[in-house]
Amino acid sequence: MSHNLQATIDRLRAVGFFVMEDAPFGARTTYRVGGVAAAGVELASVEELERLGSVLADCEETLSMFVLGRGSNVLVSDRGFSGLLISLGAGFSWLSQDGNRVELGAASPLPVMARRIAKLGLTGFSWAVGVPGSVGGAVRMNAGGHGHVLAETLEAALVIDLASEGSPSWREAKTLQLDYRSSSIQANQVVLAARLELGPGDPEVELMKVNEIVAWRRAHQPGGQNAGSVFVNPVSVPAARLIEECGLKGVRYRSASVSDKHANFIQADPGGSADDVYALMQTVRERVEHQTGMELTSEVRLVGFS
Repeated sequence: MSHNLQATIDRLRAVGFFVMEDAPFGARTTYRVGGVAAAGVELASVEELERLGSVLADCEETLSMFVLGRGSNVLVSDRGFSGLLISLGAGFSWLSQDGNRVELGAASPLPVMARRIAKLGLTGFSWAVGVPGSVGGAVRMNAGGHGHVLAETLEAALVIDLASEGSPSWREAKTLQLDYRSSSIQANQVVLAARLELGPGDPEVELMKVNEIVAWRRAHQPGGQNAGSVFVNPVSVPAARLIEECGLKGVRYRSASVSDKHANFIQADPGGSADDVYALMQTVRERVEHQTGMELTSEVRLVGFS
């Protein structure tokens, strides 16, 4: 552990934070493989986030940090992460409604919120039932599925910058540079809430949409330990088709395998290795580029890999 991180841990503990060393990280992702974080802290309130920001602003050097939601788009190296892992507690999971506008806490699970919003008779968020992430992660990555993305309904996000001692502020969606699985939100910035502008709908119809999406995913995508689509779809052809045409569907490398149900999913065995998953990703990329001339880009956030 670096001297800077140890000094930060000491300061956080001195002002009342519980800081866990060797905090579970890979185990908290949907891959459920990978190493630990050097230190981790879970925050219960905005006030704690502001206090954390004050401590970090006093650091002598820039501290590596990672804000973890539900870990549905993350692969952590077996070596782990040498910085501070930050997560939001249950107090950041909530929903409020004002007409067609809803606000969601950043720790809210997307599938749960999709069902709750459908029951409210609002349309435009049913796609989220198939994304096993959090609202905060969805904002940061402009999550999407079934032909829709969060940017279509996101009006604003409540964000705090831990590199300064400022308070949270609402940022309009148009300022967040929302693109395919990306935004301008940085590693030192934490999304606290999202405000969505949805449309009026019928609860029965919306719940039917939700159930249809769940049924489709069960029929066409694998369960188990994975992070969904591994590679960004090129403009001209789906990544899964390229991978399958290259004869890679079902290919295994040690404790990792390309799904035989959907070729753009890589599965990790229980008790397996994140480095095996990463190595298989590299093999798939190299084979596809060699055989088709097309370069695949990772959709998964890679942590701790060189």
